Amino acid sequence: MKAEKDSVTRKIKIARGQLDGILKMIDDDRYCIDIATQLMASQSILRKATQEVLQAHIRSCVSESLHTDVPNPKIEEALRVLEKMAEL
Repeated sequence: MKAEKDSVTRKIKIARGQLDGILKMIDDDRYCIDIATQLMASQSILRKATQEVLQAHIRSCVSESLHTDVPNPKIEEALRVLEKMAEL
């Protein structure tokens, strides 16, 4: 995950800033559609960060587990997370 660390961290910081802005919008009684739009933008960037983390996991941990003769739960673990992500 080392290569993706900066990108994922940046995305999470952006989302945090967006969420802080959304809280201010709510306090300021801003238009609901504007708030909903910003919420969707935050969700989108967090989804992208999640995808990067999962891709890194598959490239490293899962890929390494494929090269062993011992059954490894890494593949099932990754599949469970992907299923949860699909439910969002």
